[in-house]
Amino acid sequence: MSRSAHPAGPRHADVLPEGHYTAPPTDLNALDAKVWSRTVARNADGAVTVGGIEVARLAEEFGTPAYVLDESDFRARCRAWANAFGPDADVFYAGKAFLSRAVVRWLEEEGLNLDVCSGGELTCALDAGMPAERIAFHGNNKTVAEIERAVTVGVGRIVLDSFQEIARVAHVAQRLGTRQRVQIRVTVGVEAHTHEFIATAHEDQKFGIALAGGEAAEAVRRALALDGLELIGIHSHIGSQIFDMAGFEVSARRVVGLLAEVRDEHGVELPEIDLGGGLGIAYTSDDDPREPREIAKALGDIVARECEAAGLATPRISVEPGRAIVGPSAFTLYEVGTIKPLEGLRTYVSVDGGMSDNIRTALYDAEYSVALVSRASDADPMLVRVVGKHCESGDIVVRDAFLPSDLAPGDLIAVPATGAYCRSMASNYNHALRPPVVAVRDGQARVIVRRETEEDLLRLDVG
Repeated sequence: MSRSAHPAGPRHADVLPEGHYTAPPTDLNALDAKVWSRTVARNADGAVTVGGIEVARLAEEFGTPAYVLDESDFRARCRAWANAFGPDADVFYAGKAFLSRAVVRWLEEEGLNLDVCSGGELTCALDAGMPAERIAFHGNNKTVAEIERAVTVGVGRIVLDSFQEIARVAHVAQRLGTRQRVQIRVTVGVEAHTHEFIATAHEDQKFGIALAGGEAAEAVRRALALDGLELIGIHSHIGSQIFDMAGFEVSARRVVGLLAEVRDEHGVELPEIDLGGGLGIAYTSDDDPREPREIAKALGDIVARECEAAGLATPRISVEPGRAIVGPSAFTLYEVGTIKPLEGLRTYVSVDGGMSDNIRTALYDAEYSVALVSRASDADPMLVRVVGKHCESGDIVVRDAFLPSDLAPGDLIAVPATGAYCRSMASNYNHALRPPVVAVRDGQARVIVRRETEEDLLRLDVG
């Protein structure tokens, strides 16, 4: 049954036909390693631990809801990506997924670069000590002030997103007496198999300069002609939460075709190609993400093959995994409040957070897993919908899942794979206080982003 269109959004409580739901898992206490971070486990008493700490202790010390970030897992994923691509490629962590000063320091220590897409993200990166030359600056409408700051501090690259921005950056760089390293973001006409709101390489959207119609070639001409710019390569990004490499193959072929056109017209071989990010992660056990080494080999082979066919030297490759690093490294810890069984339908389980700390379910129809983590249970499974405490019927955290039928108010449940875009997109809807980010490692826990307070809310309200 399709949801009915309505200005307020889709109907979220449609009754689906019998048999729509998959069978409940055979063991509700099992924790799929594909979905949870590396140090998450159940102890002998049935309670879930992360970094050697029981979640009940975290809830007692830091409160709920809380984002719990497994620092060891995050660092291990950084190393996996860096090692997979090696010294002849660049890995830029996409800061938009989640950024804090602690995370920037981890990235710097693990040898990753960082891409930012706002003045605020740039400020966070610089304040935490990321060398400016290891920062890329993205965005479809960078302000003159943001461009001036980026050029002044010497960011390693600015990704140009429009003809106006080519002129804007060149003017600022020339006025400041420097040449700014830049890439041109090209939309290659590839629409990744993903949600329409996060597929970004088709022409009908706000990002990039279209390859079709010769616009990208014209952008290259303008960039090469301007003294304030040093054009180092072409950037392409085809979407988010992608599992199929076929889209990258088509994108790489078209970008390499543009590199060949540049060589033939200008006698210049651009030295770099950035294939963006968007690699998918496992939100549920049904998802099957690829490992970094597999991705690195596939992308390297694609680019090398296309360049050989075009008679080009293989350029230096960059990638931008954000979600693929931080997404699986964190979970959101909630306390169960109201439990409302609806006979013949499902049971609504209300938690002390909701769409203010995870808007993705309402925004993208994102799917998540959920588990009872304060204890184990041998009770029969029940079909649940995990919802928040906000005044919206669309305030859904996990649309449909199974939890033990003896679930009770006060129990702790956790939603894994919430490290990416949940805290970044969190809001104060209903004047909710945004949760803290608690980093755990080797039996130690510390707050790296504190919980908001009511004083924080009122501080900006000057009326």
